Amino acid sequence: MANSYIFADEAGCFVFKPPREDRKGGPSSYFILTTVAAPDWGIAGDLLKIRRELALGGEPERDKLHATTDLQEVRNEVFAVLAKQPFRIDCTVLKKNKAQPQTRESDARFYQHAWYYHFKHVGPQLAKQCDKMLITAAALGHKKTRAAFKAAVNNPLQQLIHRDKWEVAFHESCKDPLLWVADYCSWAIQRKWEHGDTRSFDLIKGKIKTEYDLFASGLKEYY
Repeated sequence: MANSYIFADEAGCFVFKPPREDRKGGPSSYFILTTVAAPDWGIAGDLLKIRRELALGGEPERDKLHATTDLQEVRNEVFAVLAKQPFRIDCTVLKKNKAQPQTRESDARFYQHAWYYHFKHVGPQLAKQCDKMLITAAALGHKKTRAAFKAAVNNPLQQLIHRDKWEVAFHESCKDPLLWVADYCSWAIQRKWEHGDTRSFDLIKGKIKTEYDLFASGLKEYY
């Protein structure tokens, strides 16, 4: 078996307060963790081409593609590239107002909670298909807090998957185009859950292997 390369990003924030009624700005209702597993690097060249063309068009400082801030015409190009490439998407969706207070004592603690249940659900499936996984996550937080976020990924993996089966890397999202793929997929999934907007989701839904609503059976809301 070959090694497997998995890229992760999240959508939503760590603010646990009710969203604004108009849903414009303010805290998110959901926190969504998304991983993408691609069989090769072919997609990276296509995305770098888009970024370089944007630089030629007058954005020389642009260092990445980012769904939240990209113009719709750029999103259209990116989703056209994603549609042509084979990769697997898994996501775990957490309705934030159903999260028990002890799971959100800190940002890193809640992030760990999301990772634990995400990899409890899909980790064994991914691990059995390869010799070893390199899991690359988009770096979170400031320099002083990044160690806590990295531990929030390492600790669940140590509990769930044999240690010789994986390594974890945290990188700035500008450093790897496959993190841009994870960002775009997570954004599209968030648009569906937060706003009922499935236009972008429909473009990638055929690649989604699992879409796990962690608190679907929970009845208690804490705010």
